[in-house]
Amino acid sequence: MTESELMARAMEMRAYSYAPYSQFAVGAALLCADGAVFTGCNVENASYGGAICAERTAAVKAVSAGHREDWLTLAIAGSCDEFCWPCGLCRQFLYEFAPGLIVLAGRGDGGFETARLSNLLPHGFGADTMGSSGPSGGAY
Repeated sequence: MTESELMARAMEMRAYSYAPYSQFAVGAALLCADGAVFTGCNVENASYGGAICAERTAAVKAVSAGHREDWLTLAIAGSCDEFCWPCGLCRQFLYEFAPGLIVLAGRGDGGFETARLSNLLPHGFGADTMGSSGPSGGAY
């Protein structure tokens, strides 16, 4: 799957967003090494802490399907004229599983910029910081 095709999947997911408070629809598509793609959208809640971003929705779907160590590229499509980069919480959540993940930050018109997650979260906190072997095993 090309980066443009992955971004198109993320853009499609914006239609499923539940964003009655911010009116900011976001879609995401996560590509794994075997070609599997997990999609997500943001889901807001009147209790703001209960909301979940599109990126974490896609990531949780991947983990729940047994994909933890094979994430390649994540496309994020916002609904505005600016590039939609992951928030700090999403950066940390994604870093747990794939510090080297390629992130495509999309605009409402489908244009996007690319960065490696480790560049978006320099000195990230992960399994190596804790002296652990990470999500596939080891002492937590």
